[in-house]
Amino acid sequence: MLQTVWVSSPGSWALRGPACHRGGKQASWKCGFVRTIIQRPRPRHDTKGPRKARMLRKIQICLCFFFVSGILYEISLLSGCFFSYVPMSKHFLTPEQVLNLGKSIIFLETTDRLEPPPLVSCSVESAARIYQDRPIILFMKGLTNDTALDLNSSYAAFSLLSSMKNVFIFPLQMETVFQETPLLQWYNQVVPEQEKNWVHVSSDASRLALIWKYGGIYMDTDVISIRPIPEESFLAAQKSRFSSNGIFGFPAHHKFIWDCMENFVLKYNGKIWGNQGPFLMTRMLKTICNLTDFKGTEDHSCQNISFLNPQRFYPIPYPAWGRYYEVWDKSPNFNHSYALHLWNFMNHNRKVVVAGSNTLAEKLYKAYCPTTYEDLIQNAEVRDFRHSEDVA
Repeated sequence: MLQTVWVSSPGSWALRGPACHRGGKQASWKCGFVRTIIQRPRPRHDTKGPRKARMLRKIQICLCFFFVSGILYEISLLSGCFFSYVPMSKHFLTPEQVLNLGKSIIFLETTDRLEPPPLVSCSVESAARIYQDRPIILFMKGLTNDTALDLNSSYAAFSLLSSMKNVFIFPLQMETVFQETPLLQWYNQVVPEQEKNWVHVSSDASRLALIWKYGGIYMDTDVISIRPIPEESFLAAQKSRFSSNGIFGFPAHHKFIWDCMENFVLKYNGKIWGNQGPFLMTRMLKTICNLTDFKGTEDHSCQNISFLNPQRFYPIPYPAWGRYYEVWDKSPNFNHSYALHLWNFMNHNRKVVVAGSNTLAEKLYKAYCPTTYEDLIQNAEVRDFRHSEDVA
């Protein structure tokens, strides 16, 4: 038999054999029972010997079957080929185990809030629907290993997202994330309380470390996925000759990401917003590529890195971010886009999706995160009901 030990702290799980294989001093009764059945010789005078021998063989076959089944089950937890079975035990998996499944879609929440707002929920849900064969991971700084959040959580978004088979929500432990990267020394020296843009700076650093270590795609929590991204190594152009860092993807241990982490530390200036984010990506891309203007909807490529057209993620540029919250006579089809960035930093949460408003953002919610949208409607109905009671 195969006995499994799951430990909640990242990277500290192990598989153990039966207790009888650990020196014999504390052999379990099960192991003793197996030894008794298998090793005890049959007395010569026992007239029921043949029947007992057949019984022993059946027991041995059953034990072998359960042993092999246990091994196959454990392998299935760590194999992308059997990813559809992960949800049965996904609450026992550590971040490292899920990330090692490969090709994760990673989201970060570097504030201390525990209830993801609707736009965050929509971003994660849309990715889970578009990339059904890939792990979708939301790292949250406000969580700890002792925080019990599951399907019965009082936080509605957790219940919603946890019910999706390929969505995982883990604590963001930066010191662990930065291990074995150039960012660890910087993290040990910086004083978060003295940093003007710490929420953004810490997010910029964390996304680099996670993608370098494990590979996959990073997305901001205001990005709604609408179709799969076909590229493995890519940056997203926000405009000609300028890269964003709100969405990018690379395989593990890619040199470009390592160079970005080194430049992050070398050129660190926390007072300038974006210096470790889009400006970092742009200046590093310029060191290896001769950037030119985009003429149409074509993508650019340099040293096996795809520099994707602004239409892929930013068809509505940041000066016009409010258009997502307007009613359109004819909604755009976004045929050239893989995902849509809703510019929540520009919005500062001033505009939200309102059920029945018929805005472009509401239509996107309906199409790509319908569960979040249904929850939004239910919450609106509850608020309206309470308001009517208060007025009465």
